[in-house]
Amino acid sequence: MSEDRYHFHITNDPMFVENAYTVYRPESVRASGGGPCWIIDPGLPPQAEQIIAFVGEHELKPEAILLTHAHGDHIAGVDDVRSALGPLPVYLGKPEWPMLGDPRENLSNNIGLPLTVRDDDLCDLAAGMTLELDGTSWQVLDTSGHSPGGRSLYCADEGVVLVGDALFAGSIGRVDFHHSDGRRLMDNLRKNLMSLPDETRVLCGHGPETTIGAERRGNPYILHGL
Repeated sequence: MSEDRYHFHITNDPMFVENAYTVYRPESVRASGGGPCWIIDPGLPPQAEQIIAFVGEHELKPEAILLTHAHGDHIAGVDDVRSALGPLPVYLGKPEWPMLGDPRENLSNNIGLPLTVRDDDLCDLAAGMTLELDGTSWQVLDTSGHSPGGRSLYCADEGVVLVGDALFAGSIGRVDFHHSDGRRLMDNLRKNLMSLPDETRVLCGHGPETTIGAERRGNPYILHGL
């Protein structure tokens, strides 16, 4: 595996500092003047505008929008991205499909910015399935609990996992929402994330990246539970 085979371009919003990722291989860009990419969790402004500009500048060819979960700060930019970049399929765990059209369920009502997202061209991001980006396989892991159908995306070849709001550096996702399940989240973290190699990079939905080893050794929730 070559170093930094994939690049993860990050955008943030000023309200929640949510991390949206544009995932692509620079060597494909250099070789062909463009290359396939995924857009993961496009959130509140100005993220959609920044993502659209970045994709255009690098002549990337988006293949899909992937959503780790459907809370408002992770879905707010979906329609703007699709309007600008084409009719992209949206991958989301099926238990969360109804949340796209319900501001109470996607929690955008909580911040006074009720929003809905179009529910056309949805694809189930089912736990256990494998997706391919630019010749590399990504495994979909069940990390629900913070939300009903939360998912993580793991690439063994790259040694990286994108976890949404399931796990943070030194913390975990909130489990005090009406649709959260703390026990389920902890079970999934231990079974599906802590089983990955120590050196695996963890790209979170908020805050800095970390590693599985660092969280196994030092995250108080992993060590002691809720």
